[in-house]
Amino acid sequence: MTKGPGERRRIAVVLFNLGGPDGPRAVRPFLRNLFADPAIIGAPAVVRLPLASLISRLRERSAIANYALMGGGSPLLGETRAQATALEAALAGKLASAEVKVFVAMRYWKPFTAETAREVAGFAPDEVVLCPLYPQYSTTTTASSMAAWRRAYRGTGVQRAVCCWHDNAGLIEAHAALILDTWEAAGRPRVRLLFSAHGLPRRISAAGDPYEWQVAATCAAIVARLGPGWDWMICYQSRVGPLKWIGPSTPDAIRVAGAQGLGVIIDPVAFVSDHIETLVELDRDYARLAVEAKVPVYLRVPVVGVAPAFIDGLAGAVRGALMRSGTCPDGASCPAAFDRCGGRTA
Repeated sequence: MTKGPGERRRIAVVLFNLGGPDGPRAVRPFLRNLFADPAIIGAPAVVRLPLASLISRLRERSAIANYALMGGGSPLLGETRAQATALEAALAGKLASAEVKVFVAMRYWKPFTAETAREVAGFAPDEVVLCPLYPQYSTTTTASSMAAWRRAYRGTGVQRAVCCWHDNAGLIEAHAALILDTWEAAGRPRVRLLFSAHGLPRRISAAGDPYEWQVAATCAAIVARLGPGWDWMICYQSRVGPLKWIGPSTPDAIRVAGAQGLGVIIDPVAFVSDHIETLVELDRDYARLAVEAKVPVYLRVPVVGVAPAFIDGLAGAVRGALMRSGTCPDGASCPAAFDRCGGRTA
């Protein structure tokens, strides 16, 4: 698109996240949308769709009870919009010659990807940068969101995408600072640092999905930033169903720490916003487990949210994408064994 004299190029940035129900009535359709995604349940549609309806019906009551603890719905959309506002302000300073607008697209609840795609098309951008708010790439998150976007968007603009940003300097700095702040505010107790990430079925990881490798790389970078002397490990939460999942599980890691007389400080390393996994699973369920396991100190590190270092790092990832073509990581590429990485398959 050729710009006229005095016209600024238009850049649309789209932030992807999973979404969450905004009230009790949205819980069942949200769950149905989640489990109907072939990236989550890989069975044929004739099996997957009825199964998604069954799972959503069976889980509806307990999920509504959990969301009631957060005021009846997920805070994820509000927090993501706050990140979009902060990112737009950061990019306005870094890309002063362009008109930048940041949009939010949710995978399983409103605003759905198709709705956001129409909004972006109405903006008539010259360039579009797709930025998942999943720092570590997985076929179940980033790839699913990108595929939904490709199906939905019919607007203008050269499209570029950040497939993953697991070692982004701003992300690492924000995590390290929040860990130290939480630990120091508690009086620097003797603790084991548990990096807790959302779990993934082992078969998905074994099929070339880079998520587990990227989580490990993120954690190693954070520990390097923290400095020597930390007792730490990686664990995984939110396991469901009979499949074998990557591990160890966060509950098991908490029990081991309790048996060893250690406190724990949990960093939600794969989450950038609060939602049911942090506000209910970590703050309630695992806190209760820590008491039962006689863990002397239980601390939970805040999510990075709109921490300035994190937003600045995200802005850097967007600017870097504008200098490249197609889909690429912000930072280190995955080893060749992880052939499901978005930067390799785009």
